[in-house]
Amino acid sequence: MNTAAFYDIHTHGLVRVASCTPRVEVGNPAANLQKTLQLARVGHEQHVDLMLFPELGLSAYAIDDLFLQDALLQRVEDEIGALLRVSETLHPVLIVGAPVRRNGRIYNCAVVIHRGQLLGVVPKSFLPNYREYYEKRWFAPGIGTEGLAIELGGQTTAFGTDLIFACRDLADFKFHVEICEDFWAATPPSTLGALAGALILCNLSASNIVVGKADERAILCASQSVRCQAAYVYSAAGPGESTTDLAWDGQASIHELGAQLACTERFPLESQMTIADIDVERLRLERMRTPTFNDAAMAAGHPERRFRRIAFSHARMPIDTGLRRQIDRFPFVPDDPARLDRDCYETFNIQAQGLIKRLQATGIQKITIGISGGLDSTHALLVAAKAFDLMGLPRANILGFTFPGFATSEHTKKNAWALMRALGVTAEEIDIKPMAKQMLADLKHPFAAGEQVFDVTFENVQAGLRTDYLFRLANQRGALVLGTSDLSELALGWCTYGVGDHMSHYNVNGSLAKTMIQHLVRWVVDSGQFDSATSQTLRSILETRISPELVPGQGAGLQSTEAKIGPYELQDFNLYYLTRFGLRPSKIAFLAWHGWQDVTRGAWPEGMAESMRRAYRLQDIKHWLEVFLYRFFTLSQFKRSALPNGPKVMSGGNLSPRGDWRAPSDGNAQVWLEELQQNVP
Repeated sequence: MNTAAFYDIHTHGLVRVASCTPRVEVGNPAANLQKTLQLARVGHEQHVDLMLFPELGLSAYAIDDLFLQDALLQRVEDEIGALLRVSETLHPVLIVGAPVRRNGRIYNCAVVIHRGQLLGVVPKSFLPNYREYYEKRWFAPGIGTEGLAIELGGQTTAFGTDLIFACRDLADFKFHVEICEDFWAATPPSTLGALAGALILCNLSASNIVVGKADERAILCASQSVRCQAAYVYSAAGPGESTTDLAWDGQASIHELGAQLACTERFPLESQMTIADIDVERLRLERMRTPTFNDAAMAAGHPERRFRRIAFSHARMPIDTGLRRQIDRFPFVPDDPARLDRDCYETFNIQAQGLIKRLQATGIQKITIGISGGLDSTHALLVAAKAFDLMGLPRANILGFTFPGFATSEHTKKNAWALMRALGVTAEEIDIKPMAKQMLADLKHPFAAGEQVFDVTFENVQAGLRTDYLFRLANQRGALVLGTSDLSELALGWCTYGVGDHMSHYNVNGSLAKTMIQHLVRWVVDSGQFDSATSQTLRSILETRISPELVPGQGAGLQSTEAKIGPYELQDFNLYYLTRFGLRPSKIAFLAWHGWQDVTRGAWPEGMAESMRRAYRLQDIKHWLEVFLYRFFTLSQFKRSALPNGPKVMSGGNLSPRGDWRAPSDGNAQVWLEELQQNVP
């Protein structure tokens, strides 16, 4: 892949769309066409692929019986012909609303145009005829128009509600069109359109505004995009419409899988539009992994049989047009403070409830847990304290142990003790160095003879002893071993198999990314879950550099986890997009580059200090993604195939063989590594 292709959004399965609300003049098609063209030219300059305009935008919507005037209808058709001619030099597909005559009837239609070609005309299926709407007075419903044709603007094209438009050279650029009230029906036409393969659902709307209606529209757009596993592009009539009896707010929005990607300001005085890049490839992959979506297509009799596929060409050389969508640096951590607070609350309580059920099921009322002074064991201990409080059990039944080894720092040891004391758990210390020295001597390891050899055996002797002690202590004291290893470590294989931190009787952290655990601990402090002494210690732990503390070192020479396996913030990003959506490595790199190239762009999670905000070059992103792919596919699946039980917390955030990820333990990373090397410059 050449460099230009890598930076082009289309290479990575994205399509740029715009939802537009031009200023209209009541019953003046010529003026309305000019306003439409002004926006279309802006869209062309901004490399938009698909532009949606409001319902009946060429005539205006609120013109009542003027729809029955032949002079007006003829002028609308003349302007459609003019639009066809002008569009020859414009890149975007244009979807405009117009009243259209056919066979002695008038239809409320979406007219789809691309580069001088009339691709198709879609009539509105459901005509509102209640409250302030009287559309049946003027229009015929589109129901039953499947398979028909129409002559318009000097061209003959497909006419009907059975049209899906598909790009020949952008595989997932497929869209369906419905009009306003169709959206409010119990059976929206877009549902069948989605089941027939459309990934972008478009709605030309007029939809006057009353108090509270904007929220209703937003809910419908979000829910339809989730239910249909699609993008939903919506445009409502705006400035210039007649306000004889109604008012208009020009609401235009773009949703994808329930998330709002972009929206316009409401109540504008002039034309406006909003632009976003829709990840149609991601939508296709989401449908592939959701059997209920495919079952629904089967239950509906495979709707693709009943739709006509209208093909068009994209015909554009690869160029870097930037990216018009927000990329979350921390996909496991919401940027919105209110959402983050809610997610932390739910996560903390899901974990606590999981542990409560396991203790109740076993009849065990004690746990053993290793406390290192690091993030993972800290959070697991906080969950345990919460669970014991809810069960009415004394926190003294939580048996916390710190196991200083050859590289344990005084700082982390001090924090471990301070945390256990503040929480009121039973705290003990067992020095593992004598036992580790004996084992290393038995193994004839060079360290036992005084050599400074700090290999994986040296590390795992210590890690294994800690877990071995926890299990034997649990046997001795009638307790359950609580695991602490997190999702990020399990993805990278950064845990000692079997007798190490990989194993426990129950692990509350197994589906939590390291980046989320940092915010959970901060949330525990900010929400006042425990007393001030506990909070003070937690703040110190949050400021501690992440290290396994298995290899001796001082200052800058202190063993760093992230120097070995990569920054957790990048590796969590890679993990999310690889396992949650199955994206190609080159696309993950493309998204990561847009998310991480500049610290000043985009939002950061609440509470993240300026000093913690980092940027990454594409070559760094590529390097650490290569490390991730090798470790994930080649080194660590066997560990994930034998995980202890633990609660799933987030959608897609579970690598248990009983949960979201099943893979062979003897696989390899070759396909993914080759794709990365071939397609990322």
